[in-house]
Amino acid sequence: MSVEFQRRLLHNTPVFGGVADAILDLILERGSVVSVAQNEFFFQEGDRERSAFVLESGRVSVLKHWQNKSYLLRRLHAGACFGEMTWIDLRPREASARADEDCRALCFTADTLQEIYRRDLEQFTLIYMNMARELSRRLREADKRLFEAKVNASISLSGYMFESS
Repeated sequence: MSVEFQRRLLHNTPVFGGVADAILDLILERGSVVSVAQNEFFFQEGDRERSAFVLESGRVSVLKHWQNKSYLLRRLHAGACFGEMTWIDLRPREASARADEDCRALCFTADTLQEIYRRDLEQFTLIYMNMARELSRRLREADKRLFEAKVNASISLSGYMFESS
């Protein structure tokens, strides 16, 4: 893919929206392109590496493992950014990202963010604010799904309500 295509891809990703072209070029220069075959993993739950990805092509399932089963959290399509939570909390991965089909993605390490911090604090701050907005959007969506699940569970209990805080 051309650098212009990759720059547009980043610009249209919520995490990198509004970021200056010079910083996007730095991100692309420091990043790499990875190809992940169908049913292979970008990363797995518990991994400690600190890379984030922007999907150029393909589809990805984000999975959570519990009691010897994998559960689908969400599906990602071209243009999605994933794995960036590790840049914020510095913890092991909370979920796995598996390619549903052959995928190609831009890969960025936390070192790239440190370079942006050293070069342009304003752009670094914008990226972190964008990440916070995106994570807030995802949290609101998760809260809505949890609420709906609780309501549906209480309705299916034939009128028995449960209290929880």
